[in-house]
Amino acid sequence: MAGYIAYCTFTQEGLKNLKKAPEIIKQAKVNLEKIGVKTVGVWATFGQFDLIAIFDAPDDYAAAIVALNSSARGQWTTQTVRALSEDEFAQVVQRLP
Repeated sequence: MAGYIAYCTFTQEGLKNLKKAPEIIKQAKVNLEKIGVKTVGVWATFGQFDLIAIFDAPDDYAAAIVALNSSARGQWTTQTVRALSEDEFAQVVQRLP
């Protein structure tokens, strides 16, 4: 499976519902499993982003569902990037001319 990192920032709505965030995250993880997405972890952070989620998805379509569905709920906005594992990165580097 491919790895992804989602950088999340609370919206004003999300800040109003901050005490509900742990339960929202917990339920989201259950729902993601149903589409074959494995959550590696979710961390609350200080600085530019409020939450960082790392997950493995079977393909880019599943990752897009995660990003779009997460943002559509209105609690936070996301920036999701593809993350290469060490092995994947080594394979890319081996292909360099």
